[in-house]
Amino acid sequence: MRPVLIAFSRALLSQLHYRMLMLTILPFLLSVVIWGVALWQGLQPLIDWLQRYFLENDGFRISGNLLAMVGLGALKTVLVPLIAMWLLLPLMILTALLCIGLIAMPIIVKHVGKRHFPELEARKGGSFWGSLWMSGSSFAIFMFLWLLTLPLSLIPPLTFIILTLLWGWLTYRVMAYDALADYADAQERQAILRIHRWPLLIIGAVSGAMGAAPTILWLGGALSVIFFPLLAAGSIWLYVLVFVFTGLWFQYYCLAALQKYRAADIAGSQTTQLMRTDIS
Repeated sequence: MRPVLIAFSRALLSQLHYRMLMLTILPFLLSVVIWGVALWQGLQPLIDWLQRYFLENDGFRISGNLLAMVGLGALKTVLVPLIAMWLLLPLMILTALLCIGLIAMPIIVKHVGKRHFPELEARKGGSFWGSLWMSGSSFAIFMFLWLLTLPLSLIPPLTFIILTLLWGWLTYRVMAYDALADYADAQERQAILRIHRWPLLIIGAVSGAMGAAPTILWLGGALSVIFFPLLAAGSIWLYVLVFVFTGLWFQYYCLAALQKYRAADIAGSQTTQLMRTDIS
């Protein structure tokens, strides 16, 4: 746990660096512009479609009975807008994730590498397309599981647990790849991910808990519908902030692990060479 905590403290200090704070602004503005246009054009049609679907399939009666069973009958009046918002949430997460991957992560890699690991050789074992594939495929699985567990969002404790696990898995998959893409070759990346699987999952789980926090803003019933534009903008900024910090945390941990791995590999090679020399 000590390397995890060391990486956490270094990431926290780096997050307070003015470059890292400024780094949250561009992805945030870009995401807000994209979703401002998307919501202006698409939110009402989505609500209208859901309204028709509920009317044609007796959805209001069924959902009203289910909500009444768990003591949330008051949500019946705002259920359709809430479902529309919950359906849009994963897409907002994807937008923030892609913006961080394309804009922030290259800067984070250079910031951490040059300042704290200047002697570590960059072997370029990853690629832009590999990162894009990892982000896209991981998010597709995340979104499927998110939609599958969407009904459980009505039960706050389960919501937090499920979102923490989903976020943890997503950040582990995406951030660990991006953190090692420039510095490790393919074999080293696989070895690091195998050897340090559990510490990386712990980082992902803690980051998942932080990433789940903005989602709680969407569970405020009628108030979340009324203040939807403000909550959407606030959530996007929080997602971006969490992603930047998570990127820093993974970067510090993975590069430190890679440095140790190479040192151990060199020491092992030297020992083997000495043994061969002694035998000969």
